[in-house]
Amino acid sequence: MIKRTLYFGNPAYLKARDEQMVIEYPGGDTESKSIPIEDIGVVILDSPQITITHVLLNKLLENNAAVITTNERHMPSGLLYPLESNTLQSERFAVQLTASVPLKKQLWQQTVQTKIQNQAALLKSVGVDVEPMLYWARSVRSGDPDNYEGRAAAYYWKNLYMGYINDIIFTRGRNEDEPNNLLNYGYAILRAVVARSLVASGLLPTLGIHHHNRYNAFCLADDIMEPYRPFVDKVVLEIVKEGLDYTQLTKEIKAKLLVIPAMDVKIDGKSSPLMIATQRTTASLYNCFNGASRKMLYPTFS
Repeated sequence: MIKRTLYFGNPAYLKARDEQMVIEYPGGDTESKSIPIEDIGVVILDSPQITITHVLLNKLLENNAAVITTNERHMPSGLLYPLESNTLQSERFAVQLTASVPLKKQLWQQTVQTKIQNQAALLKSVGVDVEPMLYWARSVRSGDPDNYEGRAAAYYWKNLYMGYINDIIFTRGRNEDEPNNLLNYGYAILRAVVARSLVASGLLPTLGIHHHNRYNAFCLADDIMEPYRPFVDKVVLEIVKEGLDYTQLTKEIKAKLLVIPAMDVKIDGKSSPLMIATQRTTASLYNCFNGASRKMLYPTFS
């Protein structure tokens, strides 16, 4: 079942009662609401005037919901996820920790190949020549020692928004000009969804197959989300093409970005919401770690 993504951008009091999240508003001007906790997948807390009870936080985590907090610029700044969400967790941690370097390089090869193929499919949809991208995807070797991921990224970002953002060359970067603010927000949601799926599969989001920054607690999530990034890029492209003012993350724009967990994606020939697809991807990753499979299940862009 697809889980719901809840966004709170105004003052609210959130508590648990009878396995429901109860939402109350200051002043009592708006009628309180209740939502079954088991239906919740992602909660975004985007107001300094939100009060949430400890009981509700525990119940959300027990239900493997990802809870995202934001900073004063309304950008995601933190992610809560459960310490225990899989009954075989210690066994699975051990399998993950003993994965060989050649296996991790092969998994990264598959990850980069799928990411470039998905980027190429999005570029093709806006009329860009993708022959170089497809060549780079075919050429990726184990571990991507030739950095085809980087070559493809340079070509991709140079062309994706060409003609849509005042004829300037777009530069992708966390602190660069808009629509990077939209991409940062969308990727943060995607990262939370992937981290949630990793934990549900009994894997440590910290230990990556490629990313290994000592200060990054989500290296594996950052690895696994790579082929999913073009789906976020597509949502942002549609916002840009609509001609909306995206210099600020307004409620209207956030609402468009919050559909990301529920987007339909095709994985292994079958369509499903993105949040379900990430669970299939992380389950396939564990199967690779324990030797049951050599292939990751990633979505294909169409």
